[in-house]
Amino acid sequence: MDNLILIFVCLLIGTILRRLGKLPPSTPAVLNSFVVNIALPAIVLLHVHEMALTRRALYPAGMAWIVFTGCGIIIILFGRWLKWSRATIGALLLTACLGNTSFVGFPLLEALYGPSSLEAGVLADQAGTFLVLSTLGLFAAAIFSSKQLSAKVVVRRILTFAPFIVTIVALCLRPISYDPSVISILDRIGSTLVPIALVSIGFQLNFKAATLGKYRRELGIGLLVKLIVAPLLILLIYVVIVGAGGVWIQVTIAEAAMAPMITGAIIAEEYGLEPELSNLMVGVGIPISLITVPLWAHVLRWV
Repeated sequence: MDNLILIFVCLLIGTILRRLGKLPPSTPAVLNSFVVNIALPAIVLLHVHEMALTRRALYPAGMAWIVFTGCGIIIILFGRWLKWSRATIGALLLTACLGNTSFVGFPLLEALYGPSSLEAGVLADQAGTFLVLSTLGLFAAAIFSSKQLSAKVVVRRILTFAPFIVTIVALCLRPISYDPSVISILDRIGSTLVPIALVSIGFQLNFKAATLGKYRRELGIGLLVKLIVAPLLILLIYVVIVGAGGVWIQVTIAEAAMAPMITGAIIAEEYGLEPELSNLMVGVGIPISLITVPLWAHVLRWV
């Protein structure tokens, strides 16, 4: 469970650095730029290139696409009903509709289901979450980042966004085998994503009563959608409608129940989508998910 300890250590480091005043206020912008333009593309180049798709893989791979679409509709409906700003809706689309299927997901899956569960977990992460973030996620970020965006501007933002470009490149390179040295380099660069992203989030986290009060409703709805509605949606479709079952499906539903995606919060901030709310979704959602995901695993034993 070293990954889970690292999460809280990095968040704490970011918070301490802000309080000490040792780094300038622009620090998160610099760290986020590194994550989006260097670390995330390295991960995409490595994992999207190597992912294997089989018929059984469609369940974990399809999970993130279903969650983003279904939960996205719910968030947008709530946003219109409660008259949320476009930035608020966009922030929740990138955090309440995308899960932390790897850094939080993998250690939880291994603890709850054993090492063999990581095969489904990797597919849920690589063919699901990262591809959704690089396509539908970027499209949503561009759409909700401003009130006045033409279709041309939206398309240009997506096509010039480093993770999207690299996703296309990785898909085109699938027939070509990487040299071991290339794999090692990409892996080392990609491994910096989570620590740097978490330090950036910790630097900006604000648990003051005023901040929590300001986003109380949005945070509550966002976490309810991510931690409860998302896995319920997959349970309904895969088990009730399709009739699938077994450990493979249990693992897939557990992945749907994971905390908000760290990189989703970073992308939300890059597009100016309520950074405080995005960071709270991650900072509050991860600790809560350490309780809710095991509860889901207990319930799913009967699936």
